[in-house]
Amino acid sequence: MSENQTEIARYRLVAGESRFTVQAFAEGLFSAFGHNPVIAIRDFEGEAECVPDTLEQGKVRMRIKSDSLAVGDDVKEKDRLEIERMMREQVLEVARYPDIVFESTSVTASRIAQNRYRVRVIGDLTLHGSTGKNLWIQAEVTKSDDGLRAKGEFTMRQTDYGIKPVSVAGGTLKVKNELKFSFDIAAEKHG
Repeated sequence: MSENQTEIARYRLVAGESRFTVQAFAEGLFSAFGHNPVIAIRDFEGEAECVPDTLEQGKVRMRIKSDSLAVGDDVKEKDRLEIERMMREQVLEVARYPDIVFESTSVTASRIAQNRYRVRVIGDLTLHGSTGKNLWIQAEVTKSDDGLRAKGEFTMRQTDYGIKPVSVAGGTLKVKNELKFSFDIAAEKHG
């Protein structure tokens, strides 16, 4: 390797060792009786790359199977099935839009301790046939010899992606436009 070339480490995201959720919030007249469902994002794949010791020149790409989202909290079975049906058929339209894709356009990192970094990822999210530019994600990344672990949260608005927030019971119970995502994603070194 010449002096001008920088070593890039490559990582594969590991869904089975990760937790990735989205929370919707109820609003409206009867929201006190409604659900604020937590939805698990179960089937995703992706990769990350960066300079090992600094996380510079970072890139992240993730593909989520939209039909893999499932209500993951203490919701009655009947309600869970109805929420999942509405989410798949009316909100995400999974038959028409089977994939949700995120691709970074900028990654900046600052070291906060040995093998721990504060990272800001900016990228494009393609969801429901629309691509939203400049989605900001803040995370804390811990590096080990064989991988990375990223933890953080971010929010997004459904209407930015052409999704009309769901309402039921004649509009007396509806889902707020803003969704909150939480993640603890593992990535293993490869290549």
